[in-house]
Amino acid sequence: MQRKIMILFIVGLFFIFNSIHCAKKPEVRDSPRVEEVRMTLTSPPEVKSENFTLQLSNLTIVKWIDTETKEMTAAPSFRGSVKISNHSNKILDIQGVSIQYLDKAGNPISFATGEQRVTVAAYWTELDPGRDAERFITVDIPREAVKEKMIEGVEVKVIYVPTPLKREALKLPLKIE
Repeated sequence: MQRKIMILFIVGLFFIFNSIHCAKKPEVRDSPRVEEVRMTLTSPPEVKSENFTLQLSNLTIVKWIDTETKEMTAAPSFRGSVKISNHSNKILDIQGVSIQYLDKAGNPISFATGEQRVTVAAYWTELDPGRDAERFITVDIPREAVKEKMIEGVEVKVIYVPTPLKREALKLPLKIE
């Protein structure tokens, strides 16, 4: 019995010794060093439409640059606060905000094939007359617009329903059979 324990002990030590000293060391690769770069944007204080006033503030473009290659490592993002003020006499049921980027000539800047395209931010709020709502948005921006500094403006599309909003709740009985 002692002999079996001694043999198991020696075999165990052999495996431990081999795993510690003979194991192949994993190759360590340096991950790319990424630097976050923020660019501040300015816009007019407010823009008025027929039913609401739109204000953009704290606007930035954030891009991530590999410090060795100086290339962008991820899609840049457009961030900022969007404030919508209802100056109509109707409830505005705001659904979302869509951003289109414009070049110096006022033409849309397109996304490249395969580029991420999140340009709509959900808003989901009902604005009573005289009220306002502010949300922080983060949406993608075409790499080329940032790389070549082509961006000269944005077109903000506000998706909303201008009606005296009516909602009905209906209760239906259910029976498990």
